[in-house]
Amino acid sequence: MKLLPVKEHLDQNTEFTNNTDCMESIGMCIDFYKKVGFNPPWICYYVQLDGELVGGAAFKGKPMDGKVEIAYVTFPQYQQKGIGTQMAHTLIQLALKTDPVITITACTLAEENFSTRILRKNNFKLLGTIMDEEDGELWEWEYEPIFTIS
Repeated sequence: MKLLPVKEHLDQNTEFTNNTDCMESIGMCIDFYKKVGFNPPWICYYVQLDGELVGGAAFKGKPMDGKVEIAYVTFPQYQQKGIGTQMAHTLIQLALKTDPVITITACTLAEENFSTRILRKNNFKLLGTIMDEEDGELWEWEYEPIFTIS
């Protein structure tokens, strides 16, 4: 699995702009950068697996107060194949490699769904319900690192 960065400006992303799976989200990423800034590695990515674009993954901005939020989406034709779980894992590893003490969070709709299963498989624990201005009631999750003693 490979994370392909979405660059800061639309004209820098020609490899994505002609892909029907990316057409809507590429503009959203560029608009998001205008709001929160372009701060690699805390950016949007498309995800490539076996030479195919299979989804999108992102950090919802640079860390604030020692926390960073992840987001991911699997393109419809690749859903229910474990790809979402791998994407979340890949984001977690990138975050921890960049900042080993970062707290990683995620939000989902306030209901059991594929995303809640993905987060549980990646050792996220449900913290509770929050209210979001745009999305309403959401569940907030936090990654719990797995420590091993050698």
